Amino acid sequence: MSGPLAGIRVIDLTTVILGPYATQILGDLGADVIKVESREGDNIRHSAPMKHPGMGHIFLHLNRNKRSIVLDLKQPAGHAAMLKLCATADVLIYNVRPQAMARLNLRYEDVRAANPKIIYVGAYGFNQRGRYAAKPAYDDLIQGMVALPSVVKQAGADRPRFVPSTVADRITGLNAVNAVTTALFQRERTGRGQAVEVTMFECLTEFVLSDHMGGKTFEPPLGPMGYPRLLAEHRNPYATRDGYLCLLVYNDKQWRAFFRIIGCDEMFDNDARYSSQANRSQHFAECYAFVAGHIKTRTSAEWLDVLTAADIPVMPLNSLEDLLADPHLNETGFFSVVDHPSEGKVRSMSPASRWSETPLEAPHPAPRLGEHSAQILREAGYADAEIEAMVEAGVTQIA
Repeated sequence: MSGPLAGIRVIDLTTVILGPYATQILGDLGADVIKVESREGDNIRHSAPMKHPGMGHIFLHLNRNKRSIVLDLKQPAGHAAMLKLCATADVLIYNVRPQAMARLNLRYEDVRAANPKIIYVGAYGFNQRGRYAAKPAYDDLIQGMVALPSVVKQAGADRPRFVPSTVADRITGLNAVNAVTTALFQRERTGRGQAVEVTMFECLTEFVLSDHMGGKTFEPPLGPMGYPRLLAEHRNPYATRDGYLCLLVYNDKQWRAFFRIIGCDEMFDNDARYSSQANRSQHFAECYAFVAGHIKTRTSAEWLDVLTAADIPVMPLNSLEDLLADPHLNETGFFSVVDHPSEGKVRSMSPASRWSETPLEAPHPAPRLGEHSAQILREAGYADAEIEAMVEAGVTQIA
């Protein structure tokens, strides 16, 4: 592998979305990611649609640039193999509850005994010092706990709704990537490994409340919680005469230009509600309603032309299908169709970063369950006869 993390080996004991999203990013950046799976495989392997069992669409988009090994960690031989892998690794990352790692005898103390320099990263639901420590955590549960559905309703929805994306998993996954790379940097300076905890509830609470702490930022409070701009009734894609547009009239220059476009040049100076950023922050609902009333008078194409010419931020409202045809994404090569060894032609997305000195390799497709078991075990020092015995005992399996 090439890339800025080339030479780093990651033992990936994660499943579903949070952890695999994080480790895929590490793999994209050049790390050798070894995905350790049970005989049943990662649960997300079985999420339809799929061409073949165990190769579901979400799995394909979360597990590129990884190698898959099957190990039954409840068997002594599987546990021993896991510690052998850890002995030559830089990072172990997991997203089951710490109590499960303890039952597997894979606590930090157990793994550190095999490799004192390892970075041991747990990404799971809750800080282990609080009363929720042992509770299970899933994206929907965390979204509810951090008030996202409530905020959606407060902003005008007919009822509380989850954000239709696994935002809690993915935001926590990004924090886990930051934790891994920062811990590696610290180890470069000190030579010492360490255990790191990254928790969903705390990550998402900060994510939401850094917008919505509002008046309770101060003690005593200066007002209610909530960021009025984000909660304004008309903060939605704006209806035009023939569709919808996403636009934001934000700073003074843009507001002057918008008033000029609608033939109200003097309004910026004459109506105090719009005349400064500070004043507008007291009248967000009125500002959005004002813009909405004018946007519906012209077509989307007319507004795109005039707003773009005035340097007012505006973009069309895409559907999921529109994204695949987006001209910018296609010009930058974001989408590609690759030949997967078992799944045929698969649409893939490229990493979102580019590196001048350590360019990233073309992605390797997501692995079949146990595709690299024999290869990885040989690298760990196992002879072919030992691997065959492990297969017969159900400790591992080979695709």
